[in-house]
Amino acid sequence: MRIVALDRRALSLGLMPGMMLADARAQVPDLAAVDHDPLADDRLLERIADFADRYTPLVAIDSPEGITLDITGAAHLFGGEGGMAADVERRLEGLGLTLRHALADTPQAAQALARFQSAPSADEAMAIRRLPIAALQLEEGAEVALRRAGLKTIGDLAARPTGPIAARFGEEATAALDRLLGRADSRLKPRRPAPALYCERRFAEPIGRTEDALRVIADLAGEAAVVLEERHGGGRRFAARLYRSDGALSDLMVETSLPVRDPAAIERLFRERIDALADPIDPGFGFDMIRLAVPRIERLAPTQLQLEGGAISDDAMAALVDRLSTRLGRGRLRRFAPRDTHLPEQGVLALSAVDAERAEWDKPEPGEPPLRPLHLFDPPQPIDVIADVPDGPPHRFRWRRDHHEVIRCEGPERIAPEWWRRHDRSGLTRDYYRVEDSAGRRFWIFRNGLYGKEQSRPGWYVHGLFA
Repeated sequence: MRIVALDRRALSLGLMPGMMLADARAQVPDLAAVDHDPLADDRLLERIADFADRYTPLVAIDSPEGITLDITGAAHLFGGEGGMAADVERRLEGLGLTLRHALADTPQAAQALARFQSAPSADEAMAIRRLPIAALQLEEGAEVALRRAGLKTIGDLAARPTGPIAARFGEEATAALDRLLGRADSRLKPRRPAPALYCERRFAEPIGRTEDALRVIADLAGEAAVVLEERHGGGRRFAARLYRSDGALSDLMVETSLPVRDPAAIERLFRERIDALADPIDPGFGFDMIRLAVPRIERLAPTQLQLEGGAISDDAMAALVDRLSTRLGRGRLRRFAPRDTHLPEQGVLALSAVDAERAEWDKPEPGEPPLRPLHLFDPPQPIDVIADVPDGPPHRFRWRRDHHEVIRCEGPERIAPEWWRRHDRSGLTRDYYRVEDSAGRRFWIFRNGLYGKEQSRPGWYVHGLFA
């Protein structure tokens, strides 16, 4: 068993990561050791990354112990880069964490300086060149080969032509060097894509009531609405993040079935979301920052107000769907969507109402009877049928212990199995009939399989009822 990580006191006693646990205990008999839990480490990194999101939405995890932030255009909110770094240190120390940080022009340079720089330097370029070869994070074999060749620092490697270095030690060595020095594309890859639009509000004194936080969200929705109107768009998803002064976070998200930018409607949805929470939001010592993000913007065309009474408008229906989905849950309210298939039981999908796009349904010709019933059985129900010939139309059938005499019949409408699934032998050709019995009830029944070709004795089923 080997040591993976140590705290400051253990390091001061001469212990090092990688030591055998028995050797470490021989040196420090009262050493307290706990099992390494990589999953717990990952969860902690995720929590720290969520905490760092208060400084910039461009946050990346540099596993196993690093967090990288792109603070371009955000440092001035904290009095500059030094003020932001001091604020990060102060807050993390309040959570019982310590850190080493560095500022650089590229993510790789900042990571390397934070890990290997012994003391801050005013000259970033010189500080990078003094770093050891380990800062390139190459495979162990390549790193050992570079050291044996006398290339111990980044400066030693940067002074050599890249062609011989790539030929001898591999292209990854020169690629890592170019990224570190900023000679190649080295942009940060954030853990979450940056939202299309976000607004935030910081408070000198934390606010301690959820109702006050809701009013701030409404104000931020108003700010976002101005930008959305300028872009001729609206949002279908709004995410609010409430940052507590002790580092804890509360996330709220609402969705809409159509693009919206009305602040009152957005506030109403967030109020519905808060009222529907099983565990109320705990403000703790108060929220010192609130952010409202719009992950994606969709085009929102201007609409004409309805001047007279009539059918419910699309906007009113969308607002009703949004409120019910927010209160009941996005998966509880569903909308039917047509599917391009000729198999009746697969012609309709039930999707979440806020996700499903509104689609036009095929309408029957005026004066023509419907070809499909409104009510379908899933699965179709078996029936006993008597026909003049095996492949002919039905004359009478028994369903649910009742006998039905067929007086009118139309068909057959033949529906073949999907040709691209011919390998599936369970697919049979269906002959559908629209029939009416002596009591005036109309049924949609089918024979499953072609007589003598697919089945020796095809079965019959009732698939639907006409109104």
